[in-house]
Formats: sequence, C-alpha cells, structure tokens
Amino acid sequence: MRDTLVDMEESDGAQNASFMRKTKLAAAFAIVLVIGFVGGMAAGTSGSYRVFSNISLFDGLSATPDESVDLSDFWRAWNALNTKFVETNASSTMPTAQERVWGAIEGLAEAYGDPYTVYLPPEEAKMFQDDISGNFEGVGMEVGIGQNDTLTVIAPLKNTPAERAGMRAGDEILMINGTPTDGMSTDAAVKLIRGPKGTEVAFKVMRAGELIDIRVVRDVINVPTIESAYDAATGIYTISFYSFTATATTQFEQAIRDMRTQGAQKLIIDLRGNPGGYLDSAVAIASKFLPKGAAVVTEDYKGNRENIVHRSSGAGGVGEGVQVVILIDNGSASASEILAGALQDADRATLIGTRSFGKGSVQELLDLGGGSLKVTVARWLTPNGTSISDGGLTPDIEVERTIEDFDAGRDPQMARAIEFLRLGR
Repeated sequence: MRDTLVDMEESDGAQNASFMRKTKLAAAFAIVLVIGFVGGMAAGTSGSYRVFSNISLFDGLSATPDESVDLSDFWRAWNALNTKFVETNASSTMPTAQERVWGAIEGLAEAYGDPYTVYLPPEEAKMFQDDISGNFEGVGMEVGIGQNDTLTVIAPLKNTPAERAGMRAGDEILMINGTPTDGMSTDAAVKLIRGPKGTEVAFKVMRAGELIDIRVVRDVINVPTIESAYDAATGIYTISFYSFTATATTQFEQAIRDMRTQGAQKLIIDLRGNPGGYLDSAVAIASKFLPKGAAVVTEDYKGNRENIVHRSSGAGGVGEGVQVVILIDNGSASASEILAGALQDADRATLIGTRSFGKGSVQELLDLGGGSLKVTVARWLTPNGTSISDGGLTPDIEVERTIEDFDAGRDPQMARAIEFLRLGR
C-alpha cells in the first residue's frame, strides 16, 4: 500500500513534487470521526492513517500578492478596528495582530460557501496532527453537513459511547453543550464534541420531527472493522463493514476465504452506517469483484489538474457466479459510496436500502506555516460518471428502516436482501 492518508477523499498527487507527504483520504465529506480527532483518522500502518475525506499535505505555496485585488476596504476595516474597538463584557480579550490575520483567513475560506473548505488556526492544526498520531478519546461517531445544511450524524460506530447513548444516523445536531450549531463547520463542531475520557457532552438533536436531548460520556474508542457470518439455512454469507481501516482488506480476504470454504454463492455486504476510511481499502476490495483495469472511482478536478482514475487490480476472490447485494443507508459515506458505486455501475451488485450520504468531495490540507487550510479541490465520480456528492447513491431497491423498526429490532432492509438473493428478484 502506498503512503496514503485517507480522510474524506483526496488526490494522490504523486505527480506533484511539492507534496510534503502523499496522502489519500477516501471517506466521507468533511466527515469527521468524533473519537477525539479533527479529521477522522486513526494511526495505522503503511498508508498510515484512517480518515474520512481525502486530504493531502504539501508546501511550496505562493505568497505573491495578487495585484489585481483592491484590498483598501480590508485595510480600512483593519485600521478602524485597531483604533476604535473597545472591549466590553460581551467581547473577548483584544486579539493580537496574528490572531486577526488568522481570523481574516478563516473568513476568506468561509466566503467560498463550502463546509469542507476551512481554515485551522495553529492550535486546531496541532490538534489535527496529534489526532493522526493516535489520540482516540471521544464519543465515536461520524458527523458532517447533511442535505439540509445542518450538522448531521452520519453514523455512530458500533459499541461506542455515541451508539450506547442512543445517537443514530441521520440525527440533526442542533446544539452541542448549549451552543447552537446553525452555520457551524464540522471542524468547529468537533472542537466542541471532543474531550478526555470520562467527561460528558450534551446534544440536542432533531429526529423525525422530535427534539431529543442526549448526553454522551466520552471514552477511548476502538474502531471496529468487519464482522462476517454464514447462514447455512439460506446459503447466504454476510460481511458487515463498519469502517474501511488499514486492515479492512486483509479482514475482507479472510472472510472471502471462509465464504468459499462454506461453499456460499450468495453474499450480502452491509455498508449501512459505514462512514468510510482508506481509499486504498475501497479500491482493493472492489478489485476482488472487478476485472483488471476496470474503473473504480475518478477524482474529477474540473480542468484544474488532470483527473485521476483509480482502477481495479483484478485481484479476484469473488467469482462472477456469486450473487451480491450491498446494503446502504444515509450513514453510508465516502469509501462506502466508492465501493458500492463501483459495483453498482459494473452490474456486479444490487444496492438495497436508502440513499447514501453523498460525501463526494476531495480535500487537500495545505500547511500555511502556522495554521492549515483545507481546500476542496475535486469531486468523486463513479465509473459511469455519477457525482457522489450530488445527493449520494440511489439504491436499486429502496427499502426504509423506520425508527419503529429500529426500536423493535426489525430489519426490513436485511430481510429484503435475503428475499432478493433467495428468489432472484
């Protein structure tokens, strides 16, 4: 595996010599895995981080002023604030000149109207670097900006404080510890949510039109990856993916070997609530199904850079005679959408469930010397050219799983997948 950083999704950038560090982030929109780190990453092995959006780090940025831009209004505002501002009980302490520069950069990033293009001041940038070094205390859920432009739970990870406290995929987070989230970026939200083990964070969420208060006690998070099972009565083998970690490919290969040992010719891949992970893992797993050279996903730079097409290695492992169903829902994002979209477009799998989250943008993390700037530079396209960020993937067979189903322990989506594989329709 190459040296890749898989966070929401990002270009390899191997052709760009200015990259300080080649990174590949394949997972969800500025999806943020709130287990104590800003970018949703966990330290791993070579290709060494787990993430939820592609982010690459590089230097060599130009500091040459753009002489075509009139900055007179900016300097008028700077000087006015510098000479006229008076501290009050409602204001914070007087910012330093450097803090004002950081604030200006933050406002510049916000002006682009993209929730994933954000500036991280030095303190937050350091937190980000600490996170990818292995600080894993938090609540254990993925958050992002949902279809209604609200801070949304993409998925609580299995057996984490968030799941145990009752957080669910699709919950719209309205307040965090009493702070309204309207207009809040995912990075700002993570700063409020994260914290040391044993401390509490209070959420007010909207679920199916109902306001709910949920309190979560932070803890050390162990990110789950894969579980598998064989049902001899139906002949169906099920692989449940919780995240695309650095070990996901190896664990998938082990599950496939077990599937072949069992003689199963019907497979369910459950990607519900899977917020993503390594791009390399998604491509490697798709390669178990697709012929060598088949497109898995394209990074579309819209003419700013040559597009990058990630292709199947043709590793094999799952024969064409195996019937495949993939379960998706609004908690399936980024790397999950890449795998599901590739197999759907190749007519290699039938998608059942509800529309996926739709995290299909690619971010680069730029080191500005003090802070860092995350910039959306591209979008993910499925092999047929569908933009994942344009509303997510549409299932071939739409089946809802309501709150009532969830509370009663019913799973109509899984039941429909079993029915489809048994009856062929």
